[in-house]
Amino acid sequence: MNIRKTRKKRIDIADSGALSDLAFLLIVFFIVIAVFNINKGFILELPKKDSQKIVNIDDIMKVWIAADGSISANGESLDMEELERRTKDMIALRPNATFLLHIHPDAEYQDVVDIIDMVRLTEVENFSFAMKDGGAQQ
Repeated sequence: MNIRKTRKKRIDIADSGALSDLAFLLIVFFIVIAVFNINKGFILELPKKDSQKIVNIDDIMKVWIAADGSISANGESLDMEELERRTKDMIALRPNATFLLHIHPDAEYQDVVDIIDMVRLTEVENFSFAMKDGGAQQ
């Protein structure tokens, strides 16, 4: 009697589609749960609609930026270094001071960004800005 032994075919893992499906699902899972570092930019804390804040007029540093990029404060022209020095002095003297920036509509975007960056680096807590027609100082 001749008994034939049948060999079971071995299944190669690389040939199965289940492994690739599992790998795909793991990749999707890790992408979904990953925490991405997103640059949030300049964060402003806006006041609530019904809140009122009383600010002493001596605690406001008014700065104007003209269409040509020139900077002035209290009627006198300043360069960026002088503005930074005065801002630091104001914050040292009055920690709750408000930096108020009046922007001419034709001012260069980069000039405005430079001033906002300087304000952020000098750790000014109260910052406000407004577009002014013609950049007229009041």
